[in-house]
Amino acid sequence: MAEETIVSADPLYLTALASLGASVPERLTAFVPNNSIAVLPFVNISGETAEEQFTDGLTEDIITDLSNVSGFLVIARNSTFAYKGKSADVREIARDLGVKYILEGSARRSDKRLRINVQLIDGADRGNHVWAERFDRELSDIFELQDEVTRRVVEAISGKIGVKNISSRLKPSNLEAYDLCVRSRGKWDISRSDTNEASADLERAVSLDPNYCEAHSNLAVSLLHGWMIWGGPQMPGRAKALVHARRAVEIDPDDSHARAILAYVQLYERNWDEAKLQLEAAVRLNPNDAHAVALKGELQFYLGNPQAALVACAEALRLNPRPPGGYFWIMGMAQISSGQYEEAVVSLSREETYGTGSRESLIAALALSGRLSEAQEEARLFLAVNPNWRFGDLAANSPFREVSIGQPFIDGWRLAGLPE
Repeated sequence: MAEETIVSADPLYLTALASLGASVPERLTAFVPNNSIAVLPFVNISGETAEEQFTDGLTEDIITDLSNVSGFLVIARNSTFAYKGKSADVREIARDLGVKYILEGSARRSDKRLRINVQLIDGADRGNHVWAERFDRELSDIFELQDEVTRRVVEAISGKIGVKNISSRLKPSNLEAYDLCVRSRGKWDISRSDTNEASADLERAVSLDPNYCEAHSNLAVSLLHGWMIWGGPQMPGRAKALVHARRAVEIDPDDSHARAILAYVQLYERNWDEAKLQLEAAVRLNPNDAHAVALKGELQFYLGNPQAALVACAEALRLNPRPPGGYFWIMGMAQISSGQYEEAVVSLSREETYGTGSRESLIAALALSGRLSEAQEEARLFLAVNPNWRFGDLAANSPFREVSIGQPFIDGWRLAGLPE
């Protein structure tokens, strides 16, 4: 009998299959792309805990700049930050994330100076160092320094010397605005108070630097989540979110993050076609933008295409194998829509998402899978934190293209005894 052909596959794709509950074909083996890299969180060596956010922001921006390099596969920030503060062999990390190269470093900001040490390691070749360098610059040169580090990494990996204009992102002109923006990143997913704080910081950042693209985009997200996730009044936050999202794209049409955020806002404005156009542009501009790919899944779910949503989730997990809970929330909703109730329970019970706002979807999944007592207990826990929640309000505010798309959720909530 002829031997079965062994097909190589990206290990992150295998991770995505496993996360979706799909069995991994035995004939698949892991393949690590040559131009694949993960950037570990830089170590803050300033001695000041207040500088931790600055150092994290520096790492995040280098990840973003590398992700914009054509032909490179770059692991998203959430997955690499899972290793923050942990002692691990870079070769193990490279294997875990399915990449060839690891970039690590340290940073110190003091007075008006910025000093960083960086080293590029070949995780697939006994952990050998490919390149290392120390940079000592004026703090005002931080954005040029980010570009230089990116350029040097690309040169070391690709062998192409003199690569210019690596980053297409427009950089801020005000360092205080930059600090405010870095401090606000991701806060809108933590709590209502954190979201309000992020909005205030970003309002300040925009006033200091009116042409700061990321500040406008992140302010749009904070304002959107203020009413969509945390139950604040829709106006004027909803209208302001659209203004800031549009302004970000106007400032930098080539910024994939700005395009993705505008798509997100347009989805909740029920401008589905515009949301689709913006997401297509975002992924075209930066195929490594895992959040944009995940948003494609959310859009497809609301359009009534759950299988397409699950495909997008797999693609997003390929780029971000240790993602925030929102990825599994999207996956769980798509699984409910496609009748995969038990699979949805698994997705929505994961540590990354359990106990968050996604509990409302978990309640529906449990009820529809026949686990009614568990659904009722989850409903009790959910209502204890959200006493004014009514599923009629949620169904009306969710951007389903057709009312029928949301019917399975309504059926599940009704079975669990949630108030209408």
